[in-house]
Amino acid sequence: MKKAALHNLGCKVNAYETEAMQEMLEKAGYEIVPFKEGADVYVINTCTVTNIADRKSRQMLHRARKMNPDAVVVAAGCYVQAQEGKEVDPCIDIVIGNNHKKDLVRILEEYERNRKEDSAVKAIGNIGHTKEYESLHLTKPGDHTRAYIKVQDGCNQFCTYCIIPYARGRVRSRSMEDVVSEVQDLAENGYREVVLTGIHLSSYGIDFDGERHLYDLIRAVHDVDGIMRIRLGSLEPGIITEEFAEGLAALPKVCPHFHLSLQSGCDATLKRMNRRYTSGEYFEKCRILRKYFDNPALTTDVIVGFPGETEEEFQESMAFVEKVNFYETHIFKYSRREGTKAAVMEHQVSEQAKVARSALMIELGERHRKAYEAGFIGRTVEVLIEEDAVINGKAVQTGHTREYMKIALESGKNLRNSIINVQIDNESQIIH
Repeated sequence: MKKAALHNLGCKVNAYETEAMQEMLEKAGYEIVPFKEGADVYVINTCTVTNIADRKSRQMLHRARKMNPDAVVVAAGCYVQAQEGKEVDPCIDIVIGNNHKKDLVRILEEYERNRKEDSAVKAIGNIGHTKEYESLHLTKPGDHTRAYIKVQDGCNQFCTYCIIPYARGRVRSRSMEDVVSEVQDLAENGYREVVLTGIHLSSYGIDFDGERHLYDLIRAVHDVDGIMRIRLGSLEPGIITEEFAEGLAALPKVCPHFHLSLQSGCDATLKRMNRRYTSGEYFEKCRILRKYFDNPALTTDVIVGFPGETEEEFQESMAFVEKVNFYETHIFKYSRREGTKAAVMEHQVSEQAKVARSALMIELGERHRKAYEAGFIGRTVEVLIEEDAVINGKAVQTGHTREYMKIALESGKNLRNSIINVQIDNESQIIH
C-alpha cells in the first residue's frame, strides 16, 4: 500500500479541499501518513495570498522533496495557479491548479504510467475563463464535531491588494442540492455544526439563473435533521440588509457570530482598496445585525499600512474600530503582493510605521475582546463540547458557544459532541 502525506497552507477553503483530496486518496487505497519522511506521495495545497505565503509554499515543496527524493511531489492550488505559464520548480512532479483537484487520483495514475519521462505533469487551466464549479464532497472531515463546507469559489471584486481573483477565477457556486446532500451525510455521521465557507461567500448564487442566493442555501441547510448549528464564513457588508438579517434571526440554528470584512475604517483608504462601501455604510450593517440579534459576536479584519495611509487616516481607522466595538479584530500589516494594483501604488508605508500601527490596533482589539467576554460572566451559555485538554495542570473539556467563545469545563463524563448549558463563573473559563 502506497503512503501519502498532505499539507495545507492558507484559508478554510483550502483546508476543505485538502481534506477532500485526502478522502479521495484513502478511497483509492493510499495509507495517509503524517507529513514527514517515509511517504511515497506528498501533496501540498498551496497559498498565494501574500508574498510570504508564496515563500512558505515553496519551502514546503522543497521540504517534501528533501524528505524523500524518490517520492512524487504534488503542488496544488493557488500558488501554482498564479504561476501559470512560468517554469515549474524542478522539485515538483505534478502541478494541479484550482478546479482540477478532483482529478488528483487520475493524475497520479497517469504520472506513474509515464514516470520515465523527465517532465512534470501539469493540470492547470485558465481559471479566469472557467464557469464550472469544481465538485468536491466530504463525508468525514478531520474535526468530529464541526465541519467546514465549501459552497462557493472565485471572486469578482478585484480589491487592489488582492491576488485571489487571479488565482481562483470568477464566482462559481455549488448547487444547493449538492451542498444539502453533503450536510445530510455529515449529520448522519454525527456532526452537529456546519460552517458554510467560500472564497467570496456573499456572492453565492449570483452565477445561477434565477433567485437562489445565500439566504436560500442557509434555509435549506437549516432544514437538515441532526445539524444543530450553522455558522457563516466571512461576509461582505453589502449582503447585510434588513430582510437578510431578519430572515437569519428567524432561523434558530444560525449562530449569532458574524465575520464582516472591514479592512479600513477610513473612507479614503477604502476607496484606494476598491472596497465598494463607506465606513458609514459599514456601520449601518453592524447596526442592522445588532437590531435582530441579541449581543452578536461581530468580528472583522483590518489592514494597517496600506499604500498612502497617512497617520491621520490611520487614526480615522482606529476611531472607527473603537466606535463599532467588535468582539475580535484580526490585524494584518499590509504585505506588498506582486501582480496587484496596490503593489505599484505610490507612498508605500514603512515597515516601522506598519509595526507601530499594528501594535496600537491589536491593543484596541484586545480591550474590546475582554470587554465583550466580561459581559458573559455569570451567564449560562450553550456550549458544543469538542475535545479534551489540559489547562494549568487540570484535565478539562473544551468547546465553543454560539458566539464562538471557547469555554473550558471540568467534568467526569465524556461530553464530546454534546451541546450542554454551562454557567461562566469567571474569566478563566474563557480560553484563547
